[in-house]
Amino acid sequence: MGMSRRKTFITVIITLIALIAIASVVSYFVIAPEKPWKAFFVACCGGVLVVNLLLSLFLVMKNFKK
Repeated sequence: MGMSRRKTFITVIITLIALIAIASVVSYFVIAPEKPWKAFFVACCGGVLVVNLLLSLFLVMKNFKK
């Protein structure tokens, strides 16, 4: 039972990482023609979120109770 919770949690984090990465790239290309500085800011914010989720994924995989 513990393994299925762990797998579910890991799947949710990986899905969030993928969605945020895709949304950041799309928003960069949508906003870039009008305001390049704002597009860069939004893309960097998405990148920071992805890095934070990757760190949490690493820690979950390492320390999750079995």
